[in-house]
Amino acid sequence: MHHLKKLESESIYILREAVNRIPNIAMLWSFGKDSNLMIYLARKAFFGRVPFPLVHCDTELEMPEVYAFRDKYAKEWGVDLISWKCPPLEATDPSLPPAARVAARKTLGLKEIQDKKGFKGIIAGIRRDEEGTRAKERVFSPRGEAGNWDVKEQPPEFWGQYKTSFPDEVSLRIHPLLHWTELNVWEYIKQENIPIVPLYYAKEYHEFEGREFGGKKMRFRSLGERGITWPLESDADDIDKIILELKTTKISERSGRPMGADEDESSFERLRAAGYM
Repeated sequence: MHHLKKLESESIYILREAVNRIPNIAMLWSFGKDSNLMIYLARKAFFGRVPFPLVHCDTELEMPEVYAFRDKYAKEWGVDLISWKCPPLEATDPSLPPAARVAARKTLGLKEIQDKKGFKGIIAGIRRDEEGTRAKERVFSPRGEAGNWDVKEQPPEFWGQYKTSFPDEVSLRIHPLLHWTELNVWEYIKQENIPIVPLYYAKEYHEFEGREFGGKKMRFRSLGERGITWPLESDADDIDKIILELKTTKISERSGRPMGADEDESSFERLRAAGYM
């Protein structure tokens, strides 16, 4: 598929630019489809190895299938994995809604590991089509000394020209998948046979985390922590059906996550401004 080759080439270029221009970088690994795709692209860009550590901001609330995936592929891919325990809920802003407070734990954990390791660049797998605030991002996005993001201070990016030189107190977020869509990601996963957590495939759910589903066939569109992520009704139990579903569905990718559905949209903007992935 020509469009996938073009997306791949642009992402590999971004990853190589990041490694060449920014000292001491790391990549976030959440074990979802997007971050697994990023690792695959990094291995492709750097001849089979990932030349920077992978960071897991661990709330200790991942689903068992996610931890099993992490343990298997961290070993199989030979990556340098830093698993960092996030601060407790009590350390977050109490004015945030419940799901946003769980997400805020990851923001605090990322700040801790970035301060400890001195990372000047953090590679993250966000996409513009996921959510409105993320659509305002840049590929090389500056962050303030406290990790905060100011949408008004984003540099222009034209014709593949990226600004990577900033004052010492500024760090960067690098977004090599910003130009991909959810459908692109799944098409590429199929084409390259990239491993994914099996929760993305539909199966019957009678109950999940206290919610009753009565044996409906469901799957996860987006993976998050237990208690703030739920499956959505779907018959897509293999990758071809997922791709077909995405070509026709009107349901948001983040509908199974309260922070992107039930809770006030402003809470997500507050998290992003404070340094959330």
